[in-house]
Amino acid sequence: MINATGNRMTQEIQRQSRMAQQIAEKQTQISTGKRLQRASDNPVATARIADLARSQANDAARAANINLGITMTAQADGSLRQMSGLLARAKELTLAGASSSASPADRGSIAIELTTIADEIDAMALTKSATGQPLFASGSNMAIRFDDNAIFAPVPSQAEVFDIAGISIGQIIRDTASAITAGNAAQIGTSNTAVDSAINHVADVTAAVGINAARLERIDDNSALRSISIKEERSALEDTDFSAAIAELNGMTLTLEAAQAAFARINRRTLMDFLN
Repeated sequence: MINATGNRMTQEIQRQSRMAQQIAEKQTQISTGKRLQRASDNPVATARIADLARSQANDAARAANINLGITMTAQADGSLRQMSGLLARAKELTLAGASSSASPADRGSIAIELTTIADEIDAMALTKSATGQPLFASGSNMAIRFDDNAIFAPVPSQAEVFDIAGISIGQIIRDTASAITAGNAAQIGTSNTAVDSAINHVADVTAAVGINAARLERIDDNSALRSISIKEERSALEDTDFSAAIAELNGMTLTLEAAQAAFARINRRTLMDFLN
Protein backbone atom coordinates (compact mmCIF):
# COMPACT_ATOMS: atom_id res chain seq x y z
CA MET A 1 0.00 0.00 0.00
CA ILE A 2 2.86 2.33 0.83
CA ASN A 3 4.41 1.66 -2.60
CA ALA A 4 1.08 2.30 -4.31
CA THR A 5 0.70 5.55 -2.39
CA GLY A 6 4.22 6.57 -3.36
CA ASN A 7 3.51 5.84 -7.00
CA ARG A 8 0.35 7.94 -6.91
CA MET A 9 2.27 10.78 -5.31
CA THR A 10 4.96 10.56 -8.00
CA GLN A 11 2.34 10.54 -10.75
CA GLU A 12 0.60 13.53 -9.22
CA ILE A 13 3.86 15.43 -8.97
CA GLN A 14 4.57 14.69 -12.64
CA ARG A 15 1.04 15.73 -13.64
CA GLN A 16 1.37 19.02 -11.79
CA SER A 17 4.80 19.57 -13.35
CA ARG A 18 3.29 19.11 -16.80
CA MET A 19 0.53 21.56 -15.95
CA ALA A 20 3.09 24.09 -14.74
CA GLN A 21 4.99 23.68 -18.01
CA GLN A 22 1.79 24.19 -20.01
CA ILE A 23 1.07 27.34 -18.00
CA ALA A 24 4.58 28.64 -18.68
CA GLU A 25 4.13 27.95 -22.41
CA LYS A 26 0.78 29.74 -22.43
CA GLN A 27 2.33 32.72 -20.66
CA THR A 28 5.06 32.80 -23.31
CA GLN A 29 2.45 32.75 -26.07
CA ILE A 30 0.70 35.71 -24.46
CA SER A 31 3.88 37.71 -23.84
CA THR A 32 5.33 37.14 -27.34
CA GLY A 33 2.03 37.20 -29.20
CA LYS A 34 3.10 34.04 -31.06
CA ARG A 35 1.30 30.75 -30.64
CA LEU A 36 4.12 28.68 -32.12
CA GLN A 37 7.42 28.92 -30.27
CA ARG A 38 9.12 25.93 -31.90
CA ALA A 39 8.76 24.08 -35.17
CA SER A 40 7.83 20.98 -33.18
CA ASP A 41 4.74 22.74 -31.81
CA ASN A 42 3.08 22.27 -35.21
CA PRO A 43 5.41 21.18 -38.06
CA VAL A 44 2.74 21.56 -40.77
CA ALA A 45 1.78 25.07 -39.67
CA THR A 46 5.45 26.03 -39.31
CA ALA A 47 6.17 24.95 -42.89
CA ARG A 48 3.18 26.92 -44.16
CA ILE A 49 4.25 30.00 -42.21
CA ALA A 50 7.69 29.79 -43.83
CA ASP A 51 6.03 29.70 -47.28
CA LEU A 52 3.87 32.69 -46.40
CA ALA A 53 6.89 34.61 -45.10
CA ARG A 54 8.68 34.07 -48.42
CA SER A 55 5.60 35.26 -50.28
CA GLN A 56 5.46 38.38 -48.12
CA ALA A 57 9.15 39.12 -48.79
CA ASN A 58 8.59 38.74 -52.55
CA ASP A 59 5.49 40.92 -52.40
CA ALA A 60 7.41 43.61 -50.51
CA ALA A 61 10.07 43.71 -53.23
CA ARG A 62 7.48 43.78 -55.98
CA ALA A 63 5.50 46.49 -54.17
CA ALA A 64 8.60 48.68 -54.39
CA ASN A 65 8.76 47.98 -58.13
CA ILE A 66 5.08 48.78 -58.54
CA ASN A 67 5.46 52.09 -56.70
CA LEU A 68 8.47 52.93 -58.87
CA GLY A 69 6.52 52.08 -62.03
CA ILE A 70 3.56 54.22 -60.95
CA THR A 71 5.90 57.13 -60.17
CA MET A 72 7.65 56.77 -63.53
CA THR A 73 4.43 56.66 -65.55
CA ALA A 74 3.07 59.69 -63.70
CA GLN A 75 6.28 61.63 -64.34
CA ALA A 76 6.37 60.56 -68.00
CA ASP A 77 2.72 61.52 -68.45
CA GLY A 78 3.45 64.99 -67.10
CA SER A 79 6.42 65.44 -69.44
CA LEU A 80 4.47 64.21 -72.46
CA ARG A 81 1.55 66.51 -71.75
CA GLN A 82 3.97 69.41 -71.44
CA MET A 83 5.55 68.43 -74.76
CA SER A 84 2.09 68.26 -76.35
CA GLY A 85 1.54 71.84 -75.25
CA LEU A 86 4.86 72.90 -76.75
CA LEU A 87 4.05 71.17 -80.02
CA ALA A 88 0.64 72.82 -80.14
CA ARG A 89 2.41 76.17 -79.80
CA ALA A 90 4.90 75.10 -82.50
CA LYS A 91 1.96 74.38 -84.80
CA GLU A 92 0.56 77.86 -84.20
CA LEU A 93 3.94 79.42 -84.93
CA THR A 94 4.37 77.33 -88.08
CA LEU A 95 1.02 78.48 -89.45
CA ALA A 96 1.87 82.07 -88.55
CA GLY A 97 5.23 81.75 -90.31
CA ALA A 98 3.55 80.33 -93.40
CA SER A 99 1.34 83.41 -93.72
CA SER A 100 2.20 85.71 -96.60
CA SER A 101 1.58 88.66 -94.32
CA ALA A 102 4.49 87.70 -92.02
CA SER A 103 7.39 90.10 -92.34
CA PRO A 104 11.05 89.02 -92.17
CA ALA A 105 11.15 90.36 -88.59
CA ASP A 106 8.05 88.36 -87.70
CA ARG A 107 9.57 85.22 -89.18
CA GLY A 108 12.76 85.84 -87.25
CA SER A 109 10.87 86.09 -83.96
CA ILE A 110 8.90 82.96 -84.80
CA ALA A 111 12.10 81.07 -85.59
CA ILE A 112 13.65 82.10 -82.26
CA GLU A 113 10.62 80.85 -80.31
CA LEU A 114 10.59 77.60 -82.28
CA THR A 115 14.27 77.05 -81.49
CA THR A 116 13.51 77.61 -77.81
CA ILE A 117 10.74 75.00 -78.00
CA ALA A 118 13.18 72.56 -79.65
CA ASP A 119 15.66 73.12 -76.80
CA GLU A 120 12.96 72.45 -74.20
CA ILE A 121 11.93 69.22 -75.91
CA ASP A 122 15.55 68.07 -76.11
CA ALA A 123 15.93 68.81 -72.39
CA MET A 124 12.85 66.67 -71.65
CA ALA A 125 14.57 63.71 -73.29
CA LEU A 126 17.20 63.89 -70.55
CA THR A 127 14.72 63.97 -67.64
CA LYS A 128 15.78 61.93 -64.60
CA SER A 129 13.49 59.59 -62.72
CA ALA A 130 13.14 59.34 -58.94
CA THR A 131 16.02 56.85 -58.95
CA GLY A 132 18.37 59.37 -60.56
CA GLN A 133 18.43 57.36 -63.79
CA PRO A 134 17.09 58.66 -67.14
CA LEU A 135 13.31 58.51 -67.22
CA PHE A 136 13.47 57.78 -70.95
CA ALA A 137 16.32 55.30 -71.43
CA SER A 138 18.82 56.18 -74.15
CA GLY A 139 19.00 52.51 -75.12
CA SER A 140 16.52 49.70 -74.62
CA ASN A 141 14.31 50.15 -71.59
CA MET A 142 14.88 47.61 -68.83
CA ALA A 143 11.78 45.56 -68.12
CA ILE A 144 10.70 45.47 -64.47
CA ARG A 145 8.96 42.55 -62.75
CA PHE A 146 5.74 43.72 -61.12
CA ASP A 147 4.07 40.35 -60.61
CA ASP A 148 4.47 36.69 -61.56
CA ASN A 149 2.91 37.39 -64.95
CA ALA A 150 3.74 41.08 -65.41
CA ILE A 151 7.19 42.08 -66.66
CA PHE A 152 7.40 45.22 -68.80
CA ALA A 153 8.98 48.65 -69.15
CA PRO A 154 6.56 51.23 -67.69
CA VAL A 155 7.95 54.09 -69.79
CA PRO A 156 9.04 54.01 -73.48
CA SER A 157 12.65 54.60 -74.42
CA GLN A 158 14.01 57.98 -75.45
CA ALA A 159 13.98 57.02 -79.13
CA GLU A 160 10.40 55.75 -78.93
CA VAL A 161 9.26 59.08 -77.50
CA PHE A 162 11.43 61.74 -79.09
CA ASP A 163 12.28 60.30 -82.53
CA ILE A 164 10.12 59.89 -85.61
CA ALA A 165 11.59 57.76 -88.40
CA GLY A 166 15.06 58.33 -86.98
CA ILE A 167 14.73 62.12 -86.74
CA SER A 168 14.34 63.79 -83.35
CA ILE A 169 11.31 65.97 -82.73
CA GLY A 170 13.68 68.73 -81.62
CA GLN A 171 15.36 68.60 -85.04
CA ILE A 172 11.98 68.69 -86.77
CA ILE A 173 11.17 71.92 -84.94
CA ARG A 174 14.59 73.40 -85.77
CA ASP A 175 14.13 72.53 -89.45
CA THR A 176 10.78 74.31 -89.27
CA ALA A 177 12.45 77.38 -87.80
CA SER A 178 15.04 77.37 -90.59
CA ALA A 179 12.34 77.06 -93.27
CA ILE A 180 10.40 79.98 -91.78
CA THR A 181 13.54 82.13 -91.51
CA ALA A 182 14.27 81.45 -95.18
CA GLY A 183 10.66 82.09 -96.16
CA ASN A 184 10.68 78.89 -98.23
CA ALA A 185 7.00 78.05 -98.71
CA ALA A 186 7.63 74.47 -99.87
CA GLN A 187 9.88 73.69 -96.90
CA ILE A 188 7.40 75.35 -94.53
CA GLY A 189 4.64 73.11 -95.93
CA THR A 190 6.78 70.02 -95.38
CA SER A 191 7.64 71.18 -91.87
CA ASN A 192 3.97 71.82 -91.11
CA THR A 193 3.20 68.20 -91.99
CA ALA A 194 6.13 67.02 -89.88
CA VAL A 195 4.87 69.01 -86.88
CA ASP A 196 1.44 67.39 -87.29
CA SER A 197 3.12 63.99 -87.29
CA ALA A 198 4.99 64.92 -84.10
CA ILE A 199 1.75 65.98 -82.41
CA ASN A 200 0.05 62.70 -83.34
CA HIS A 201 3.12 60.70 -82.31
CA VAL A 202 3.26 62.24 -78.84
CA ALA A 203 -0.49 61.67 -78.42
CA ASP A 204 0.01 57.97 -79.21
CA VAL A 205 2.94 57.68 -76.79
CA THR A 206 0.94 59.45 -74.07
CA ALA A 207 -1.88 56.95 -74.55
CA ALA A 208 0.58 54.04 -74.29
CA VAL A 209 1.99 55.41 -71.03
CA GLY A 210 -1.58 55.84 -69.75
CA ILE A 211 -2.32 52.19 -70.52
CA ASN A 212 0.77 51.14 -68.55
CA ALA A 213 -0.27 53.38 -65.64
CA ALA A 214 -3.74 51.82 -65.55
CA ARG A 215 -2.23 48.33 -65.68
CA LEU A 216 0.06 49.16 -62.77
CA GLU A 217 -2.89 50.45 -60.74
CA ARG A 218 -4.69 47.12 -61.27
CA ILE A 219 -1.56 45.17 -60.34
CA ASP A 220 -1.19 47.31 -57.22
CA ASP A 221 -4.81 46.65 -56.21
CA ASN A 222 -4.42 42.89 -56.72
CA SER A 223 -1.13 42.92 -54.79
CA ALA A 224 -2.78 44.71 -51.87
CA LEU A 225 -5.61 42.16 -51.75
CA ARG A 226 -3.12 39.26 -51.88
CA SER A 227 -1.05 40.86 -49.14
CA ILE A 228 -4.10 41.12 -46.88
CA SER A 229 -5.03 37.50 -47.55
CA ILE A 230 -1.52 36.23 -46.80
CA LYS A 231 -1.27 38.36 -43.65
CA GLU A 232 -4.59 37.03 -42.35
CA GLU A 233 -3.64 33.40 -43.04
CA ARG A 234 -0.27 33.80 -41.38
CA SER A 235 -1.82 35.51 -38.37
CA ALA A 236 -4.36 32.71 -38.00
CA LEU A 237 -1.55 30.15 -37.96
CA GLU A 238 1.05 32.01 -35.95
CA ASP A 239 -0.47 34.70 -33.73
CA THR A 240 -1.88 34.15 -30.26
CA ASP A 241 -5.63 34.49 -29.76
CA PHE A 242 -5.31 36.58 -26.60
CA SER A 243 -8.88 36.14 -25.37
CA ALA A 244 -8.77 32.37 -25.70
CA ALA A 245 -5.19 32.13 -24.37
CA ILE A 246 -5.97 34.20 -21.27
CA ALA A 247 -9.08 32.15 -20.57
CA GLU A 248 -7.08 28.92 -20.94
CA LEU A 249 -4.30 30.30 -18.73
CA ASN A 250 -6.76 31.23 -15.99
CA GLY A 251 -8.39 27.79 -16.17
CA MET A 252 -5.07 25.96 -16.03
CA THR A 253 -3.86 28.15 -13.16
CA LEU A 254 -6.98 27.47 -11.12
CA THR A 255 -6.73 23.75 -11.81
CA LEU A 256 -3.08 23.65 -10.79
CA GLU A 257 -3.71 25.64 -7.61
CA ALA A 258 -6.55 23.30 -6.66
CA ALA A 259 -4.39 20.25 -7.35
CA GLN A 260 -1.53 21.68 -5.31
CA ALA A 261 -3.84 22.47 -2.41
CA ALA A 262 -5.29 18.96 -2.45
CA PHE A 263 -1.83 17.44 -2.71
CA ALA A 264 -0.65 19.51 0.26
CA ARG A 265 -3.60 18.34 2.38
CA ILE A 266 -2.92 14.72 1.48
CA ASN A 267 0.76 15.05 2.36
CA ARG A 268 -0.08 16.36 5.82
CA ARG A 269 -1.51 12.95 6.71
CA THR A 270 0.78 10.75 8.78
CA LEU A 271 1.97 7.21 8.10
CA MET A 272 -0.47 5.92 10.70
CA ASP A 273 -3.31 7.64 8.77
CA PHE A 274 -2.43 5.61 5.69
CA LEU A 275 -2.01 2.38 7.75
CA ASN A 276 -5.40 2.87 9.32
